[in-house]
Order: sequence, then C-alpha cells, then structure tokens
Amino acid sequence: MNPLEGKKLIVAVTGGVAAYKAAELVRLLGKAGADVHVVLTRGGARFVTAVTFQALSGNPVWEDLWDARMPNNMAHIDLSRDADAIVIAPASADVIAKLVHGLADDLLTTMCLARDCPLLVAPAMNRQMWEHPATRRNVACLNADGAVVLGPDAGEQACGETGLGRLLEPEALCEQVIGFFAPKLLAGRKVVLTAGPTFEAIDPVRGITNISSGKMGYALALACARAGAQVELVSGPTGLAAPAGVHRTAVNSALQMRDAVLAVLPGTDVFVGVAAVADYAPASVAEHKIKKTQGEMVVTLTPNPDIIAEVAARDDAPFCVGFAAESQDLDRYAEGKRQAKKLQLVVGNLVQDGMGRDDNQIILYDAAGRHPLPRAHKSVLAQLIVEHFASLLAAYLEARTGV
Repeated sequence: MNPLEGKKLIVAVTGGVAAYKAAELVRLLGKAGADVHVVLTRGGARFVTAVTFQALSGNPVWEDLWDARMPNNMAHIDLSRDADAIVIAPASADVIAKLVHGLADDLLTTMCLARDCPLLVAPAMNRQMWEHPATRRNVACLNADGAVVLGPDAGEQACGETGLGRLLEPEALCEQVIGFFAPKLLAGRKVVLTAGPTFEAIDPVRGITNISSGKMGYALALACARAGAQVELVSGPTGLAAPAGVHRTAVNSALQMRDAVLAVLPGTDVFVGVAAVADYAPASVAEHKIKKTQGEMVVTLTPNPDIIAEVAARDDAPFCVGFAAESQDLDRYAEGKRQAKKLQLVVGNLVQDGMGRDDNQIILYDAAGRHPLPRAHKSVLAQLIVEHFASLLAAYLEARTGV
C-alpha cells in the first residue's frame, strides 16, 4: 500500500548547513519502507558524518568515486542501476550548476550523469544565491532536462537573512518523495473535503462539539494530494497539521464551514464530506460568559445546514462522498443516507470502531452494493477510498456533462 515500500532510493547529501536535515529525511524514508543508500559529498561530510547516515539507513555510505568496495570499482554505475530514484537533499548551488553542465568530477555528479532513474533535487542555499540569474537559469534547465525540483522553502536562514532558499523540512520532503511515486489517479481533478468537528458557541467560552479527531479527513486530503489532485480542505478545530500539498481553510462553526465550502466549490470534481458537522447550534450566542450563579441554563437549538445535501443537490454537483458514523444498524442508516441525499458513495463505520482512533473498520456503499474493507490504519483506508471513488469518477463526470 505504501508507494515507497521496497523502493531503493539514493539520497545524496551535498555541502551546506541544511545537511543536518538530511539525517531525518533518511530516517523518515526508511520508516516509510524505502531501502535508502546515502552518497555523501566532500562538502556534505563537513557538516554530517558518514557514521550518522550509516546508522540511520542501515547501509554503507558512499563517498569516493574510486571506492574499492564495489567489485568493479564502478560505484557511479552500480549504485544507480537498480535505484528507483536519486534524491539530492540538500542540493547546493554548486552541484546544481554541475548537473546542468554535465560535469562529473566526483561520485555524485558522475552517478547522476550515468543514471537511468528519476532525479529529485531539493535546493538549499542563501536567498541571494537562489535568486541569482545563474541559479534561476540552472534550475530552469534542470526542469527542462526532466529533473524534479522540490522546493525550496522560504524563511529564516542560517546566515541570519530571511527569504527563499531554505531546504524543505524533512517531513515535507519525505511526503514529496512519496507523492512522486504514488499513482496519479486524480491528476487534473479538484477535490474539496471537510474534516474535523464543528464548534457551535453558546457563549465566549462554551459550546457544543463532538469527539471527532479529524484524522480520517486529513488522511483523505493527503491521499488525494498524493494522487495528483488539487485539494481544498475545509477543517473544523483540530490539533492536526495541514497535509503537504493541501490548502486548508480553518473554520469553527457549521455555518462557517458551509460558507467556506461554497467559496471553493466552483470547478470541483469531487466533494468529500468527512467532517462531523453538528446537527444543531444554539439559536443565539451570549455576548458574555454565562455565570453559574444565574442558575439553570436553557439552550434553544436550531438546525444547522446540511452541507453535503446542499452540494449534492446542485445542478453541477460534483461526485459526492459522504460519511456515516453510526452506533447501530450501519447498513440501513448508511445506505439510507446515500439514497436520501443522492450521494455516489458513503463510507460507513460504527463509532465504537474508529472515532478518535488511528485505525478503523469501514464499509463502502455505492450503487453496486456494499464493499467491506478490513480494519486498517486510517492512512491505508484513505488510499483505498481514493482508489474506489477514482474508479467511478470518470463515468460520473461523463454522465453529468453528457460528453
């Protein structure tokens, strides 16, 4: 299920203070299932040692073009021949220039010239070096030659200046590499998702909410981004970081969520309503904190909008995926929800099986029937859900447009 499972990756580390991030990247790639082999340049070894990378990768580290550990003394050939990709992180301005001009004066540049696998380059340098016309030309040439440039990021730099040129954080880099290998089932598609709970205020400090963690919605947003989609995530309050490659709009109440969804909906191919939207909200919100000394408190509730039903009822409705979290009689309620709201797919589960947990057990309901999935981590389930609705999407959009 993991796109990196069994992949052999060459991670090349060049000179720059950002080399320290490469150690964590190697660890994360290995944790994701990749077999990682590190090539360390002379400049890279000035910042992080080979011992660190050998311990984190579990493989010998390669530094010398003439390394005799290769039986034929051709590490630049043998390392890349069965590799699935070479990832240079950090990639200095010097190494980028050498790659563009086909120079081959060390193990890394010789290996890149002799490679027959994809090349992913993550630049890291001072902001003025990054903005220099020579660097801009070199990066454009790298792209034209088929290399994939990852980043850079903007922010504070080791030199004390601020701007573009920072190496992407290891987690973001790892996600970019995973995304590179993931099947692009949703390439060219726009996906809007809702996730997390909503919070319906009673007064400035109290409100009505639920125990939804947002984990399933965020896992789905990430899976859609990996599949090549443009992803808009409208999220209620959670403690989760925005997934890499996903644009997040943070909201609190159901009304705010509805407004945010409608704002990003034009051009959407798939709408996924994962959020546990509160069915009711207080009819009015107290301006100040309600004191306990006031005695019994009575809260009048009013129905919240049904966001997914509203989206599904549009003339230009996208493919709609709903979620049904029930405490009993899952088949009846989930399939009933699919038909009543005219949804193309409903993901159903019993709340006792997955609410707030990292794993879940779900059943998919569509026009062809019910499709039980085995209990799995939510990241795995997210990928299976994406695969399922991606297989139905083209036919739905064709029927909707009549093309």
